[in-house]
Amino acid sequence: MVKVSLLTPQPLALPKAAEPAAVREAHTTTFGELLKEKLLEVNRLQVEANELTNQFMAGEPIDLHTVMIAAEKANLALQLTVQIRNKLLEAYQEISRMQI
Repeated sequence: MVKVSLLTPQPLALPKAAEPAAVREAHTTTFGELLKEKLLEVNRLQVEANELTNQFMAGEPIDLHTVMIAAEKANLALQLTVQIRNKLLEAYQEISRMQI
């Protein structure tokens, strides 16, 4: 266990904007890659919740609250994904209506 004193100065982490440009460019991802990664994460949460539900229904020793938490995480992730999709579609429609 690490004890932290209020009087001991702590190092400050640099914000992302203060990093050198070479460091920022080394680990940047495109929007498409980020979107794909997050959709895979949502899918993983859905599969995990489904597996836990099936295990619970089969009588395996899994707590009900673990199953419910996994199902709620998957549900929230899906709702967030749908809302992000809706906002992206609204933005696209707004841009397509703009006159040049």
